[in-house]
Amino acid sequence: MQLLENAILERGRVKDGEVLKVDAFLNHQMDVALINELGKEFFRRFQDQGVTKILTIEASGIGIACITAQHFGVPVVFAKKTQSRNIDGEVLTSQVTSFTHQRNYDIIVSARFLDPSDRVLLIDDFLAKGSAMLGLISLVQQSGAQIVGAGICIEKGFDVGGEAIRSLGIHVESLAVIKEMQNGQIVFDHEIEPA
Repeated sequence: MQLLENAILERGRVKDGEVLKVDAFLNHQMDVALINELGKEFFRRFQDQGVTKILTIEASGIGIACITAQHFGVPVVFAKKTQSRNIDGEVLTSQVTSFTHQRNYDIIVSARFLDPSDRVLLIDDFLAKGSAMLGLISLVQQSGAQIVGAGICIEKGFDVGGEAIRSLGIHVESLAVIKEMQNGQIVFDHEIEPA
């Protein structure tokens, strides 16, 4: 998606360790007009899938998921990284490793928000190693719901996550795929095909 690629080139920053900072517009300070366009694009790509719920993980995916959900007219469920007193009853849990924070998290969703009748679209800001997405997939599988696809804003195409998720037969749509990041330069890959 050219609009997102332009934002990455103009406002993103490459840091050591293959870290792409997009906090100026996507996952800290949020450019709502841009995110609305991303939501429209996810809707265009998944509108025929009968989506009944959008699932994401806190915190960076929530804003993107909420705006996307407005286009679908469905609720957003987000996996929490900490158990809180307001989650009661049966819960679905999985473990993820954060590339950014270099630590493991147990993620939790109340079982009453996902059930076998749901058709779930997964949404997240980044796909790199794939741990967060695999954790979300596990939650959906535990619920008996069906995954209809995964919408990713930015995929690091040189990393293992995209291939891992696609190898499970999940339809992945990434709006910007990065082929390489070297010496502060970003090269996009326009050839990754959905599953």
